[in-house]
Amino acid sequence: MSRIFLLSPADCRGRRAQQILSARSTHPLAAALRSRQGAPLGELFTFISALYFRGKLTYARRFAQPPDPDDPCAGAGVHVITPTAGLRTPDTLVTRAAFLAFADGAVESDNPRYTKPLAASARALRAAVGPDCDAVLLGSIASPKYVDVLTEVFAERLCFPVAFVGRGDMSRGGLLLRQASAGAELEYGPMIGAVRHGPRPPRLPAR
Repeated sequence: MSRIFLLSPADCRGRRAQQILSARSTHPLAAALRSRQGAPLGELFTFISALYFRGKLTYARRFAQPPDPDDPCAGAGVHVITPTAGLRTPDTLVTRAAFLAFADGAVESDNPRYTKPLAASARALRAAVGPDCDAVLLGSIASPKYVDVLTEVFAERLCFPVAFVGRGDMSRGGLLLRQASAGAELEYGPMIGAVRHGPRPPRLPAR
């Protein structure tokens, strides 16, 4: 079964986002962001979100199975939701101007600057992967700001890790890192008709 992953974005308005935007920052990512070329989207969001996005990206890269690895649209198998530019691969280079646009874009269901590019890129991705490829959302499964737009496009092919139910962001990130390290893929369920709210599961054991 072919499978791609859709990753929810990092908060481009928070404290760590301001750090990476600072003209005084000597961090290599900040320097890359200020350059004409830009910095990789996956690395930027990992810096901003730390454990949670790192877990999502590590897991997705470990288990992605795109139907055609050579396809320029779907071959990466991992696609990141952005606030204003729809779905992009983690290797997409982001300039400071583009990042500032991300920070100015509200990730909300009623914001067309967010939903229109997301829907358009999701439709292009669905056409590229075909009707038999699952799309697994690694993000807040209880939030309509991701689920509503993506369900309209991927319908019954939109899935999520069942173990996400009841977990907070940090718990999801830790779980994904452990599963990727162990080479053990999680169980997925279809988004349509799923119970997406539930009691908080036990804390992950300390490592």
